[in-house]
This record gives sequence, structure tokens and C-alpha cells, in this order.
Amino acid sequence: MPMALQQTLEHMIAALAAGAVLGTERSFHGRAAGFRTHALVALASSILMIVATSQAAWFPAAEGVVRVDPTRMAQGIMTGIGFLGAGVIFKEGLTVRGLTTAASIWTTAAIGVLMGIGLYVAGAVATVLSLGVLSVFRLIEMRFPTHMYAHHSIRFARDAVMPEAEVRTLLADHGFKVSHLAYDLSGEPQVFEYRMAIRTVHGDNLRRLAATLEALPVVRGFSLEPSGD
Repeated sequence: MPMALQQTLEHMIAALAAGAVLGTERSFHGRAAGFRTHALVALASSILMIVATSQAAWFPAAEGVVRVDPTRMAQGIMTGIGFLGAGVIFKEGLTVRGLTTAASIWTTAAIGVLMGIGLYVAGAVATVLSLGVLSVFRLIEMRFPTHMYAHHSIRFARDAVMPEAEVRTLLADHGFKVSHLAYDLSGEPQVFEYRMAIRTVHGDNLRRLAATLEALPVVRGFSLEPSGD
């Protein structure tokens, strides 16, 4: 096998392996852009960098006539990956999902560029560091005392509506703060509904609140939808 072809295959296989490793972590956590997406992003990035760095081989006239600047290809790759990353980000109410996956796709493209130009050690180290951020840092982040947000609604019969002050007190007793409170009266028979965003610093408060609301006869129905990435 010609040396140039062997090196090209090594670049592509290394990039594919790095992307597959990162994609496995995303697939494990149920993300749409997972194993195959990351593997393809890394492979494509390496292929494009191989094209840029091997221009003298496929375009001999370029030598001495055309100045080759592979960094322009790298810039184009990272710009193009931005569109793919944006495709995995979506907002639903208070929830913004896909930011971490978008960042991992962008990082995978950068690793593919490293593999494409033959910087295997740098690419391998970047893969290990990225995998650590996606897995180990997740455990660290879970221990941060951050606010947890949720969409919350409570429904009552029209002639048995719990006063707003009592609703706020109930939520405060369970460790929640209320914002964006809205009201709705609809249906037949008519049902009065409070809709709001709530936040707490303890995820277990959601379970306690749900148990309390379930035990209240006056509550016709409720929903608790945690938000997060």
C-alpha cells in the first residue's frame, strides 16, 4: 500500500474512532445526535483537512503557483458545523435542550481536523478530555446547588378554587418560588387553572409537591414538568 494512502486511511480511521467514542456517550444519554452523527462529523472533518493538506498531490499545478492555506478549510469546517449544532438545539417553554450535544458536535469537528492533519496525540488527548467533560463533569455538575425549574399547573372546579395566596403558601412550604403566574378558565364544566413557572434548589421537592397535590380533594388535576438540558 502506498505510504500516502496508508497515512490517509490512518487519519480517517483515527477521526472516526474519536467521533464514535464521543458519540457513544451522547447515545447513552438518549440524545438524537449520538454515535453515528459524531462519527460522521469527525470523519468528514478529517477528509476535508486531508483534501486541504494534500492539495499538491491532487492538483500538481498548485505548487509554486497557488498558495495553499489549510487553515481556511478548518475555518470553513467549523463554520459549517455551526448549522448542524443549531439543529440539535430547541426551546420548549423554559427548557433549552441540546446545548451540550451541539458543543460536543463542534468539539468533534475540531478533533476531526486534528486527526485529518495527522496530530494524533493532540487528537487523542482532546478526545479523552472531551469525554471527561461529557461524563465525569456531569457527575460534578449534578452536585452543584443550582436552581431547578419546572412548568406547573393546578386545576380546580370553578366553584372550589383555592385562593392564589394559599397556592403560593403551599408552594413556598415545599421549597418553591413562583414566577410568571397565569390564569385560565375553560372547559365544560368550567375548570379554573393556575399556570406558572416554579423553581427550587432540591429536586426531591417535586416529588413531595406531587404527593401533596395528589392528596388534596379540591385539586381536579395538576402537572409538573421539570425543565433542563
